[in-house]
Amino acid sequence: MEQGLETLKQMYHEMVFCRRFEEEAHRYAEKGVVPGFIHLGIGQEACQIGAVHALRRTDYKFPDHRCHGAIVFFGTDPKRVMAEIFGRRDGINRGRGGSMHISDLSVRNMGNNGIQGSSVLTALGTAFGARYLGTDDVTAAFLGDGTLGEGACHESLNMAATWKLPLVYIVVNNQYAISTHCRETHPQEQLADWARGYGVPGVVVDGNDVEAVFCAVSDAVERARRGEGPTVLELMTYRWQGHFAGDPAAYRPEEEVREWKKRCPIRRLEARLTGAGVPRQELQELEDRVETDMAEVVRFALDSPPPGRTESTRHVYRDRLVPGRD
Repeated sequence: MEQGLETLKQMYHEMVFCRRFEEEAHRYAEKGVVPGFIHLGIGQEACQIGAVHALRRTDYKFPDHRCHGAIVFFGTDPKRVMAEIFGRRDGINRGRGGSMHISDLSVRNMGNNGIQGSSVLTALGTAFGARYLGTDDVTAAFLGDGTLGEGACHESLNMAATWKLPLVYIVVNNQYAISTHCRETHPQEQLADWARGYGVPGVVVDGNDVEAVFCAVSDAVERARRGEGPTVLELMTYRWQGHFAGDPAAYRPEEEVREWKKRCPIRRLEARLTGAGVPRQELQELEDRVETDMAEVVRFALDSPPPGRTESTRHVYRDRLVPGRD
């Protein structure tokens, strides 16, 4: 399923936007503006944008904690996403969710959960709901290689396979679960092989090739829409930074990091486009547009006030008085 140049240029713009969005989030995390931890997906842009283009607005999405770019292109205003990361009142969740729990039900982004692996169980609900209601909406659950070791993942895939639920497991294998390499935590050569025991397809994909990601996710989504059940996709990629913003990642060999950076997904798509005759100046114009948009995104987030005490505790407690609440 080869993509036309116009779509590839759109993907290029979105991948550059993803990276600049996270670079700015990282910059303000270092300034102390971002409350708590933030986990970045720099280097994983193709995994996010390739998947986004394969999904419909009505499909259910369960992003993981490195999916800020995907969340934006699910259809949420990036200014409100950045404001949410900054913990501000104008964030999409009024500053209550922060980086880890961004949700937007208007585009069926069901949000992440700080308990790793729990989202793949919640995803069974939306997948079953689509089947029960007779729609062809698909559920996509993003998770990392480390999360795949959680028992919840086995329970989820067992039920999805048994009931042939329309669920696509997008395993973003960035090599490390916090500081532990996947070879030290999984016996399989490829994690996609894990799917065989449940009688479902397991597909290994070059996660730094946005076209390959798009094609693989599209095939899995269409299979799910036809009622043929779940698929496990393993997207091979690498996170350029530590587990969280501020982690020096001393556990990774420097040569390994350098080699993976040579496979930069944005530079690969740039080479594909210029090789197909797209002028470099045209790509530069797309990059310039991203810079203009990003300045507005950051300005909006910084200008948004923090939520007050009343706002912060709203929807946290039900039908009870909270001492100290305004």
